[in-house]
Amino acid sequence: MLLPSLAVLVGLALLVWSADRFVDGASATAGHYSVPPLLVGMLIVGFGTSAPEMVVSTLAASQGNPGLALGNAWGSNIVNIALILGITALISPIIVHSMILRKELPILAAVTALSAYLVWDGEISRLDAWVLLAVFGVLVTWSIVEGMRSGSDTLAAETATELKEHAMSLKLALMWLVLGLVVLVLSSRLLVWGAVAIAQSLGVSDLIIGLTVVAVGTSLPELASCIAAARKGEHDLALGNILGSNLFNTLAVVGIAGAIAPISIGADSITRDLPVMIGLTLVLFVMGWGLRGRQGRINRWEAGVLVAAYLAYTGWLLSTITPA
Repeated sequence: MLLPSLAVLVGLALLVWSADRFVDGASATAGHYSVPPLLVGMLIVGFGTSAPEMVVSTLAASQGNPGLALGNAWGSNIVNIALILGITALISPIIVHSMILRKELPILAAVTALSAYLVWDGEISRLDAWVLLAVFGVLVTWSIVEGMRSGSDTLAAETATELKEHAMSLKLALMWLVLGLVVLVLSSRLLVWGAVAIAQSLGVSDLIIGLTVVAVGTSLPELASCIAAARKGEHDLALGNILGSNLFNTLAVVGIAGAIAPISIGADSITRDLPVMIGLTLVLFVMGWGLRGRQGRINRWEAGVLVAAYLAYTGWLLSTITPA
């Protein structure tokens, strides 16, 4: 247990570091090639912070651990909404200004509903996986077209400010981009090995390890970026990170893992984890969209409810563990 535990700790630390370097390098590189700030904020930053989930889940699926891949994706979505947005809004209440994000909120709800429909038969087949990937491709294309068509937007302004604060030469940006990607892959391999070894030693499923330790660990880049954005008053950038990440996890991460190896889903996941993810997504939609004239926001009271919900879910999850 000592060596696998050390592998998980070192893997997570390197994963967080490399993901941060990768996003910084990718964002700066995009800036040098005149990519609009709005697209950088929506695609590179939002999806880039999900790079750990993508690499970890891809490796897990290719090595015959699809439960770890699914748990990582669904668990990260739950962590992102309940824990990360909750902690971020406790530090600085989030107010939604961006019209782009208001459009993405119902899209995330619809994508989550699609995912629930596809897994209701207890399996993510290769056909299901390709459906998810096709929808992901359509959404990326829509984001690019919508971003190019839109004029000024709060998300674009906040991203432009971030790019100026982290300006770097093209050579340095490319170096961080490549180095971040290489370390990301290597640290993910280390993390997956350690997580699987721990699961086998404790006699618990890969899914449980994916929903807990791995999900929280791979979501740390989102936590760091959201807190940093919220402390600067860049609320739309903080929410944009979560929306982009959850869309990426639900469609691309699960889609890639399912395309590599079909994923069998237990009844407990469908009756426990899936409803929690759906419920939190709907809560985020209501809070972020704003109903009856109320501006979209997450205040400190609502943030406290989100964090409490995550703690309750984690307690429920841990109570189901019965070591062999």
